[in-house]
Amino acid sequence: MKALQFRRNLPRYAAARMAGSLTPGRGAAAGPLKLVDLDGPQAPGPDWVQVRPRLSGICGSDLATVDGRSARYFEPLVSFPFIPGHEVVGDLADGTRVVLEPVLGCVSRNLDPTCRPCSNGHLGNCEHTSFGSLEPGIQTGSCHDTGGGWSTAFSAHPSQLHPIPDVLDDEAAVMIEPTACGVHAALAAEVPDDGVVAVLGAGTLGLVTMAALRAYTDSGTVVATARYPEQRRQAATLGADQVVAPDEIRRAVRRITGSRAIGAPGLDETPTEGIVDRLTGGADVVVDCVGSSTSLTDALAIVRPRGRIVLVGMPAEVSLELTPLWHREIALVGAYTYGIETLPDGTERRTFDLASELVTEASLGSLVTATYPLARYRDALEHAASAGRRGATKIAFDMRDEKERLL
Repeated sequence: MKALQFRRNLPRYAAARMAGSLTPGRGAAAGPLKLVDLDGPQAPGPDWVQVRPRLSGICGSDLATVDGRSARYFEPLVSFPFIPGHEVVGDLADGTRVVLEPVLGCVSRNLDPTCRPCSNGHLGNCEHTSFGSLEPGIQTGSCHDTGGGWSTAFSAHPSQLHPIPDVLDDEAAVMIEPTACGVHAALAAEVPDDGVVAVLGAGTLGLVTMAALRAYTDSGTVVATARYPEQRRQAATLGADQVVAPDEIRRAVRRITGSRAIGAPGLDETPTEGIVDRLTGGADVVVDCVGSSTSLTDALAIVRPRGRIVLVGMPAEVSLELTPLWHREIALVGAYTYGIETLPDGTERRTFDLASELVTEASLGSLVTATYPLARYRDALEHAASAGRRGATKIAFDMRDEKERLL
């Protein structure tokens, strides 16, 4: 079979980091990711099945890995060599089309009893991602034993697979996993009735989170940041009442909430209207879909006292002034994946079910902008890394060509 394999190779990883810092996505040309021929996947256990991907998306965490920017935090949570790819729609041997829920929790690791998070339906918080009958890996796409979606075949536990209805085409189906992340983030925000929400970032995660906020919360005003014209258009279509450039978010939230600006003058200066360092009040909730030092600093500046910041974009090392977190008693929470969600009316639903419905209702399959065969992986990764600038959103690998699938 064909696969894009990532091996442990420190010199190539360093080269990828250097190349990726110059041109995002270019780490694929210099780094340890290679297109290889492998034997078919070996099932890690008796219940496991083979999945043949049709489409497999490229997400921000994948790009961070390829460009050598992933956090060292993950080092004990992956096993080499691994095949990336966790946003997958594919076929089973009987022709059933499925979407992958990639988290590798206690059930897929053959652990009994399961840990408390898994027992409560919060698979993303599994306490045993380095134990059980599998090599370490928080999800398919980072575990040596399972393979991943950037290949023509991989192994999956039945508990990870969700059959999808014929009304969803492949482009819509491959959006279910990232949309599930957005649904989880929107519900983790705990938006008060008619609350003001600021969403930082309008890439894939930001856009699906906006759609989820409108579908599953009682948000009042949603203001979003976007750098590029197509991002601004998509953000407005998916529920943002106002879309501004990143450097305008402090003024925008100030106007929406009626807050006053606290400037950042020098020792002998007084605050002026043109300087907005932070706000006296602010948004009820800020959802950070970027995860950088700059975005988190903005979030701390524009959230109201006792407000809530939800970190959705995967950060690495950041440098932050945390005094406002302490002084204003702000809640900073992470939103990683999915499991069982509690809706505002108290109803409990599976995140993937909510995501599947939202993909259909909001036509999120339209966010899939371009697809590439595995052989053109360098072009695909560079396109994904520059998606916003090039008017694109989701880039995916396409394994639907029958000749390629038989290799």
